[in-house]
Amino acid sequence: MCNLYTVRTSAGEVAAHFRAPNTLQTNAPEDVYPGTPGMVVTGKDGLRELRSMTWGFPLRLKTMKPDAKPRPVNNVADMTKGMWIGLARKPEWRCLIPVTHFAEAEGEKGRMTRTWFSHRDDPIFAWAGIWRVSDEWGPVYSGVMTDANAAIQPVHHRMPVLLQSDEYEQWLHGSFDEALAIQKRTFPPELIVVNRTDELWARKKASSESPTLL
Repeated sequence: MCNLYTVRTSAGEVAAHFRAPNTLQTNAPEDVYPGTPGMVVTGKDGLRELRSMTWGFPLRLKTMKPDAKPRPVNNVADMTKGMWIGLARKPEWRCLIPVTHFAEAEGEKGRMTRTWFSHRDDPIFAWAGIWRVSDEWGPVYSGVMTDANAAIQPVHHRMPVLLQSDEYEQWLHGSFDEALAIQKRTFPPELIVVNRTDELWARKKASSESPTLL
């Protein structure tokens, strides 16, 4: 699952790329972790809006203490189940997550490093997402996952559902069957750039709770 991505560009450049007319004043950092703010593009009535939301749906487990913070569910494994299907069926609850790079941990436990992935042709690209308004954190979003393609498989068996620019409208406004087809199709591995680094994976923790995939 994906627990770290970046948006290494300005909100204005993101808005221009996604043809969202509004300019967003946001406190979203370049590096986005579960439970922290990120930029999201929503669509309604043919218009796109760039918004700031929290990455991860709040989840309370029965074993949690009453005063414990919810866990951020930041990845969507199966849109046909659980908390996702009711939202995924309605286009107004689908969104685009702007990304410039996303990371996975690679290496030995305790010494894992960050391997970054980006789009060969697009410095800004979209991760397919689902959003809603929560009682705990206000607007929240989660990224949809799929099986890794040949470029990412050596590092991790799952990857974000990445969208080509000509798929943005279909994700935002298409039918549920069209959205499922996008999740199941394979993103071209030749469009993925892999950058292995010496950065320690665990050098920063933005949330005291463990991220979750459902």
